[in-house]
Amino acid sequence: MPKTIRTKMRLMTLIVTVMILSRAAYAQMPNDAIYMSKNTACLALSYNHTSWDKYWENKLKRENLNIGTQTTQTAMAMLAVGVTKDFDVIVGVPYIWTQASAGNLKWHKGFQDVSGWLKYRFFNKAGLSLNAVVGGSVPLTDYVPDFMPMSIGLRCKTATGRLVVRYKHTSGVYVTAYSSYIFRSKIKIDRDSYLMYEKLYNTNEVSVPNAYDLSARIGFTNKAIQTEVFAERGACVDGDYIRRNQMPFPTNNMKSTAVGWYGKFQPKNLGFNARVSYVVDGENVGQAMSYQAGVLYQFGYIKSGKK
Repeated sequence: MPKTIRTKMRLMTLIVTVMILSRAAYAQMPNDAIYMSKNTACLALSYNHTSWDKYWENKLKRENLNIGTQTTQTAMAMLAVGVTKDFDVIVGVPYIWTQASAGNLKWHKGFQDVSGWLKYRFFNKAGLSLNAVVGGSVPLTDYVPDFMPMSIGLRCKTATGRLVVRYKHTSGVYVTAYSSYIFRSKIKIDRDSYLMYEKLYNTNEVSVPNAYDLSARIGFTNKAIQTEVFAERGACVDGDYIRRNQMPFPTNNMKSTAVGWYGKFQPKNLGFNARVSYVVDGENVGQAMSYQAGVLYQFGYIKSGKK
């Protein structure tokens, strides 16, 4: 008789007692339609470098010589767990630090927000898949949200709903599109008043605008590689604008359109990925260039007695 399957629930036990799989591994994210195999997990560690020296003040593109080039660096740890072949659980934690090449603005650093996602494929037929993703985030530390652009985040709680549509041809060529809506909570700032829409609010509670994002991607994938080009659009649903020669504020209506490339090489358990993106248009955001590189490791977290 086969032995009973035993689940190892604690993460440290999973990592220490990994059962390496011999077949191909696929790292996946909360915005794609790629899933882990059942009873497997993937740990991803990545580094991201983003910088800009021009930004849009409302629709006016300009330089800010007070800060020179603004740089944000992120170290990210993400764990994706395959519960079934159509259901994944994803958790991520970023550590962020910012700096400016000129001026006297103090850099910020620290853990930002822990995020969690549930991804479910509810339709999969003839190469077409429909996927529902729900997630949210909670601040990990008491970082300062209203010292933009040096802040490491907005320090608001979020809840996100996303629909991902993917069609993959038998040749490996695929097209993916998704759309999301992000709910954001109010935040508290370290001051007793602020301006929004040129109106003075005598409170330390700030309403951060909700947001949405859209993306279209076309690429190719097989058992070892994945490559794609993409366009992304993210925007707040409302909000005010950066006032002339003033700093940004969490109430600003931030909008951006970016294009880029993503690639991954993962023939078995160990893999590597890279991503490049550039903001081509925006409002109340920097014209940022971003580079990302990461390492991926897939392992089994349930050991079966069956041979």
